[in-house]
Amino acid sequence: MIDKNHLRNTMLALTEAELEQAHKTYERFLSAARLDRTEPIENDEQGQAETAADLAEAFDDREHQVEAKISALNALDFGPKTEVAPGAAVRIGDRYLVIGVSTGEFSCQGQKFIGVSQAAPIYEALEGKRAGEFCEFRGRKLKVTEVY
Repeated sequence: MIDKNHLRNTMLALTEAELEQAHKTYERFLSAARLDRTEPIENDEQGQAETAADLAEAFDDREHQVEAKISALNALDFGPKTEVAPGAAVRIGDRYLVIGVSTGEFSCQGQKFIGVSQAAPIYEALEGKRAGEFCEFRGRKLKVTEVY
């Protein structure tokens, strides 16, 4: 049996670490984009600062995306499920998926999981399925073994 509260906390901890890393990277590029205006600025310094500013902006966007994932995780109902829906943990063969937000593969309670967004094509194929039912995804027939 999967402790879904532990699963949520694990996903939150991983996503919060991702947010911290994105913020540190943003700060590093932002500081590189600042020029000392009290001294003459050469063209290559200006170009490097502009590149750093562009990268900082990209990581600022990443920071906002991760913040949205944290909000989505906090809003998800991780209660017991009998069919594939947001907040469900789903076993397909030896793979476990958590429906709600996309994540990389992670370990929790001795199992490997991957977070899947509701916008992911596989969710469309799995939505509403119950344990024992099959779905078609990219030309393959998948059996939903368990739904938690």
